[in-house]
Amino acid sequence: MSDHVLMAYGFDGNGGGKQLIGEAVSKQIRDDELAWAHLDVKHPDTKGWLEKEVSYLDPFVIDALLAEETRPRIIEINDGAMVILRGVNLNKNAEPEDMISIRLWVDSHRIISLQKRQLKVVPDIEKRIKAGKGPKNAGQFICMLVSGLFERMEPVLTELDELTDNVEEKILENPDTSLRESIIDIRKQAILLRRYMAPQKDAIGQLRIADFEWLDTTHKRHLTESYDRVMRYVEDLDAIRERAQIVKDELANFLADRLNKNMYVLSVIAAIFLPLSFLTGLLGINVGGIPGAEETNAFWLFCGILSVIIVGQVILFRKLKWF
Repeated sequence: MSDHVLMAYGFDGNGGGKQLIGEAVSKQIRDDELAWAHLDVKHPDTKGWLEKEVSYLDPFVIDALLAEETRPRIIEINDGAMVILRGVNLNKNAEPEDMISIRLWVDSHRIISLQKRQLKVVPDIEKRIKAGKGPKNAGQFICMLVSGLFERMEPVLTELDELTDNVEEKILENPDTSLRESIIDIRKQAILLRRYMAPQKDAIGQLRIADFEWLDTTHKRHLTESYDRVMRYVEDLDAIRERAQIVKDELANFLADRLNKNMYVLSVIAAIFLPLSFLTGLLGINVGGIPGAEETNAFWLFCGILSVIIVGQVILFRKLKWF
């Protein structure tokens, strides 16, 4: 198999398929029988292969399939469609919110998909084809692909929701500034996931009402279910983002209250010691005539006076309800 063709299959119409290699890929793609070719976007030969094997495609479609950056969308052209979708990044040492694109051209007789990075739903479909439980036609392939993408998204969103719950619980039990980083991380993940999830919802919504021969009523019902699911995902992400903002505000309020309480205590202490500081400063000046300078017990008498003043201040502050 060529380096730019990662995998290719010809479907038998019963859920199974035959792996295609070399020239068989090009031959099957040109025939009326349904075939699937999965290509590497980054390979330099991919563009030339597309221009040769699916020369009937408009150049702007090929450019869109090979674009460096894509957003989920669908473009209908006659009885075919260019479909661009995104799936969560479940590769090793990757962040799930760094969503991976899969670009497709789909019509009645051929499915051409392209990827820049590995998306786990693709080998999932390959395994089903080998087991004889794969798609029987182009419409079922799209439904299987969309369903697979969303099934892998759900655990990621559930984990993000649970993380929000945990942070919220920690803030209620013991608010701490270290939790700010967790809140920021939650909001960042929700924002990045929603960035692609919202247009993906619109793309699935458009696809489920598209008038293609290869999309029958059953396929559209499956797409409607997927549309409802992705709509719920978008709503969940909005809720997580709003909850994270509320939690952040609560944390800020807790920290502000703690700071205000500490400042209040310091202010009360300062108010108590203000007259004491004045008296000790006044008696500490090095000039003649200071009362008690020659008296042996003057120091202890002065400490007693200060103690009486402190008690008097505490009683006064209590009556004024300063604490």
